[in-house]
Amino acid sequence: MKKRFVFILVVFNSILLQAQTYSDFVRKGDSCYAGGAYKISVGFYEKAFKKEAVKSAHLYNGACSAALANESKSAFKWLNLAIDNGYENLGHLKKDRDLTVLHSQKEWKELIEKFQKKMDGIEANYDKPLQKELLAIYDEDQDIRKDFMVVYKDKKSDKKKIDSIGTIMIYKDSLNLIKVAKILDERGWVGKNTVGEQANQTLFLVIQHAPLKTQQKYLPMMRDAVKKGDAKAGSLALLEDRVALREGRKQIYGSQTSMDRTTRKPHISPMIDPDNVDKRRAEVGLGTMAEYAPKVGLVWNLEAYKKELPELEKLENLK
Repeated sequence: MKKRFVFILVVFNSILLQAQTYSDFVRKGDSCYAGGAYKISVGFYEKAFKKEAVKSAHLYNGACSAALANESKSAFKWLNLAIDNGYENLGHLKKDRDLTVLHSQKEWKELIEKFQKKMDGIEANYDKPLQKELLAIYDEDQDIRKDFMVVYKDKKSDKKKIDSIGTIMIYKDSLNLIKVAKILDERGWVGKNTVGEQANQTLFLVIQHAPLKTQQKYLPMMRDAVKKGDAKAGSLALLEDRVALREGRKQIYGSQTSMDRTTRKPHISPMIDPDNVDKRRAEVGLGTMAEYAPKVGLVWNLEAYKKELPELEKLENLK
């Protein structure tokens, strides 16, 4: 009887494992990676990567987690797969501190040479000076935000310290906006075929962090760029949501969160037609709300959200 019970348990666990989706495993892997549980994270990524339609960004994160867990074999395997599956940010890979432990190994040199050869072919017709400028802006934009989050999450940081780095971030954003606005006004929304995917994404990131009037000015340009294939529909969705909320309207894709000033608890900002939000998100290449919510520290419950919606609308004074 005992052997039969063990057999049934093994089969049951196997069925449960099969029932979990690629997104489930990636979400758990990402969560453990962010929380510093690298070995556990690697286990979830391994399960995810056994399934189909693996994304290069997830392979890259898995490689970073494996490197930090001192599992270099998996790290190099997943980095190579990420490159083969379309990962193109060579500059970021070279300076990513999560991968530093790999630099002394012979496979690192081979990886870099392979990556460089691939990018030389892809970038042969790029506008190199413009690409270089945009990549430098990208680094400025992302590095200051990483520094801010380190200070913000540090329990020893007081309000003065947080406000100080916040002021620096605002200042850097203003300088980056001047540069990007000049590019947009003179060149339009330059696509990845001209400057590469990362440099192209810089345009969105800087506008996403800009004042409302600037976002309103360039939103139509980004809409046209998406139609031409020069910008990502998912990125446009985030900008559409941010502009809508800042204009006092409800968001469309559920990408933005707010904090209740009284309870200090976060929530998904009010959106139109919550029943069909996952359909709208799928149309622009975004994952479901159930997949997105844990990334911002929430659990998605559609029915509960609909009940809370009237109060949330009052709270944020939306139309």
